[in-house]
Amino acid sequence: MNPREAAELLGHCAMFDGRKPSQGAAVAWASALHDIPLDADAKAAVAAYYSTPPKDPDAKLWILPHHVRTLRSKIRSQRLENFQYEPRPDETVREYIARYRGQVQAIASGHVAPPTGPLALEGGPHRDVAKALEAGGIGRAVPDSDEESLAETVRRSGPLGVECPACGAAIGRPCKTPGGNDRQPLGKPRSKPHSARLRAASGESELTAEQRAAEEQRVREASRRALERLEDEIHDAEIVDGEAAS
Repeated sequence: MNPREAAELLGHCAMFDGRKPSQGAAVAWASALHDIPLDADAKAAVAAYYSTPPKDPDAKLWILPHHVRTLRSKIRSQRLENFQYEPRPDETVREYIARYRGQVQAIASGHVAPPTGPLALEGGPHRDVAKALEAGGIGRAVPDSDEESLAETVRRSGPLGVECPACGAAIGRPCKTPGGNDRQPLGKPRSKPHSARLRAASGESELTAEQRAAEEQRVREASRRALERLEDEIHDAEIVDGEAAS
């Protein structure tokens, strides 16, 4: 847009707000809108601006160059809402870019009528897409309550998504150590979930009575060895202290 075209656009604005365009204003507007042509969309942007009431009823509307730029872009983008380029099977990358840009420009400018309705989607999504949508919660039934919604959300987040078979910790709550106190009557929270909960979360079958007994024996044996090492360290420390004292 050159100063002469900007002066014409300012004259169009004056029909709405009664401004008195000057040569200086035309030069300034031409500088701000140097890459925007004076076309029907630019004038439509002015009309769109003055057809929208201000937030403050007492405020006076006064259009500026950035309003013209933004509203003109919005008008042109609306024409492309349902546009979809259909490539030719034998076209090169250069031909694709040229044809794509040409079609976008023709429809955005209004020289070619835009698609009249949304494009119809045929068939279902690819199974990988469907799986991704399912993981994101799209297409799943909407829970009837906040509790169900929370449970459904947590259920997909690892061990806390299932009730612990070992300590009975509810969904979303950490596992507990045996016993309790006044402050934590249900037991102190564990930093790691029980093995049974990890297996349940991963879909593994629960251990048999024999397997549970073997697991308990393994834990007891590990605890016994750790206690023996601790006692040996204490005994060695006492010997060292005794020798130092003598």
